[in-house]
Amino acid sequence: MIFDKSRKVFPMITAVIGVVVFAAIFILRLNLAAVAGAAYMCIMSALIILALIIKKKIYLGNVIGYGAPGLGIILYYTIFGADSGFGAFTSGLAGFKSAEHTLFTHWSALPVRAAGNILIAAPWIIVLSLFIFSALKKNGTKKILPSVLSVMLAATTVLYVLTMNLRSIPNTKRMWEGHDDYLRGVDEHKADSPNVLFILMDDMGWGDISANGAIYETPNFDRICDEGVSFDNFYSSYSVCSPARFAAMTGRYPFRGFADNVMYPTVDCFSPFAATRLFNSIEMGANCDGMLGDEITIAEVFQNAGYDTACFGKWHLGDYDEYLPTNQGFDYFYGSHYVNDMKPFYHVSEEDGEYEIVHGTDELKDQSRATEWINEEMFSWLDEELKNDDPFFIYYSSPWPHAPVYAGDDFDGKSGMGTYVDCVTEVDYYLGLLFEKLEAAGELDDTIIVFTSDNGPALEGSTGELRGGKYLAYEGGQKVPFAIRWGNNSGIWEAGSTRSQSATLVDLFPTLIDLCGISGGGNESYLPADRTIDGISMLPVLKDDSVIHTSENPILYMKREKLKAIQYTVPSSEILAREEYKNYDYKVLKENEYIDFKYFQRIQNDNSAFFDKFRKNWLHILSDDAGENYNRTPVYPTVSKEMSDKMDSIMSEFKTNRRGMVR
Repeated sequence: MIFDKSRKVFPMITAVIGVVVFAAIFILRLNLAAVAGAAYMCIMSALIILALIIKKKIYLGNVIGYGAPGLGIILYYTIFGADSGFGAFTSGLAGFKSAEHTLFTHWSALPVRAAGNILIAAPWIIVLSLFIFSALKKNGTKKILPSVLSVMLAATTVLYVLTMNLRSIPNTKRMWEGHDDYLRGVDEHKADSPNVLFILMDDMGWGDISANGAIYETPNFDRICDEGVSFDNFYSSYSVCSPARFAAMTGRYPFRGFADNVMYPTVDCFSPFAATRLFNSIEMGANCDGMLGDEITIAEVFQNAGYDTACFGKWHLGDYDEYLPTNQGFDYFYGSHYVNDMKPFYHVSEEDGEYEIVHGTDELKDQSRATEWINEEMFSWLDEELKNDDPFFIYYSSPWPHAPVYAGDDFDGKSGMGTYVDCVTEVDYYLGLLFEKLEAAGELDDTIIVFTSDNGPALEGSTGELRGGKYLAYEGGQKVPFAIRWGNNSGIWEAGSTRSQSATLVDLFPTLIDLCGISGGGNESYLPADRTIDGISMLPVLKDDSVIHTSENPILYMKREKLKAIQYTVPSSEILAREEYKNYDYKVLKENEYIDFKYFQRIQNDNSAFFDKFRKNWLHILSDDAGENYNRTPVYPTVSKEMSDKMDSIMSEFKTNRRGMVR
């Protein structure tokens, strides 16, 4: 017998740690704790092998240390799982509507979830059982079976890490009651309600359209600017994809929904990139795998107002259950649940939380027809839509020009500037066809067309001489092109006009509610009352270029749950009225009625040669220094102090009431 039940100190310690990990999984109720438990199982399997090699013993403490976290993981996902327990094996082939599908959160599905999670764990459970049985046999030291099984235990444990169920219900306060009450209160749309076409590009920089100085032509993007109103200072509400999309859909900063980072696939566990399934557990808080279903999206508002709603292109806010686009206010979705450099990547057709893959699962290899397919599907949906009298809301979320860039055969190599520009000009071309379709149907001037980007450029693209790019809180990361075209806007703005005052992506939600006359509960501009809406309607900016982002409502630059910078506008007269600044005679104060201040408490250097350096207590005046070239703190120290205090106050409020519940 090589099974040692003695109370050796080290094995006893490993057993205690295993039991503590078991308890932590249930106390913390986080996927990350379960992943840590699986990692501890890997460590213990290695220690079991070492004990056999060095001591020729199998210690009971080590076995307990291995088994306790494993049992904890199975029990946790049986009780708190967000699907049947087979989530790691779905390979993206099907989606389910949780309200109707009993294999998800319904308590009657407990045995099914238990069966699913046990099935995933079956390899290591079987090997562990055989391992213990062989170790209990007499004369075990003379047999090779325990050694072979110990190696198999380590291998099956690693396999378990790659296949374990990582879908569990969110561990946060939910706001379903307020969500449902608000949507029930939305009034039916008015007879003259406009359509809405929201075009969101992916990683398109400020200078990537010719209206903003691009060295190639984008006539149809420019048309939105020329026939509408464009903004000189519009900002995304985050410098990466998923959080920015959360902001656009909800009017809330992504911190509110634990959506501060890029969201990864939760399916396809056996691919070479299976590890992406683990990233959500590390990157996202509260077990969120996407935009929580109790968030109120602009699509849900329009849907409940009687609009027909559809999303085409890139979703990137979750891939199952409550996170799916057609469970978030869209009648129909065509496109990809993920970003085009993730595995798996495929196009789906989705209705009512059920989807099917339409072009196979090899699209990551060649995405040259993505723009063609997305637009064909959008045009087909629109053809049917134009036959009825209901207004529509289309969210056209192009996957481009996010890397890796592709262009169709008719565009590849035609610009003479590389695939990036080929890709952008193809999107522009199809945009022209879309406008022609709307114009032929007499709907173009009755459609509010909004165009912007989710963040600045990454590997290629132009920031228009702004500092930084995607993933950074500098101007190049969040200042993006923005324009609205609405022919029948009742004189709110003149075609071809521009606005200099600042706005940001969270402002889109209340702005569309204002422009479309969404009412409810006896109110004209009907907004949710149970939660903070961080955005402010841009209607004053659209009308007469009025300031909306003052010190009371600053624009925020966040990254990984930290506030990196704030920005707001102050009248020059207010600065000059202060005792310490009354004798200032600076050009920026004399020539500008308003001053745009932006402040960093601490920000990483964007110069890779000095990657270890940080800019601290850094104040910029964007009014005359959009490139963020000079620190003005030595000149305006009290302004810097006020903005630093404001940042601390905002983060304190966020942490106290993360989801922004209005009590």
